[in-house]
Amino acid sequence: MKYDVDTDDAFDTEIREAHYLPLGCSIAHLAERIRDATTSDGGSDLLTELTASHDGVLIALGWVLAANAAFHQDLGQPPDPHTAKRLQYLAEHRLAVLWSDLAHIRNDLADRHQRRACTAEVGPEERETSAVCACPPTPPRLTTSPVAVPAAPAPAHPRR
Repeated sequence: MKYDVDTDDAFDTEIREAHYLPLGCSIAHLAERIRDATTSDGGSDLLTELTASHDGVLIALGWVLAANAAFHQDLGQPPDPHTAKRLQYLAEHRLAVLWSDLAHIRNDLADRHQRRACTAEVGPEERETSAVCACPPTPPRLTTSPVAVPAAPAPAHPRR
């Protein structure tokens, strides 16, 4: 059975809304929502979508890098193990730094909506620990040990 539907010309188009947006569009939309956020609470909620440890964007990117590393490990060409190690390094070390920094920013932003103006001055050598005071805290010193980047493999045969 077939039905004919009469519509106004303004609604009669060939344009169809996408039902499944590519991941890049979703991330771009997240960026737009962060730019449009009007409260620190809203901004921290949006950063949570990046940093959530169970389904955040960065954890998913880590899974992609790890899967890509496993894929390269089994390809069998001389540069493939190096590529696999490099991808694993990016997932385990570089992405972890990015995740950690963004999680700290997100947590600081989430705390802001609960803070009030502080009446006491805090010196540059002091760290403000009050959760209800808006005095800027002295940033903690990050101690990280350098991680060696895997060396590039030697060519299988010299080029001429």
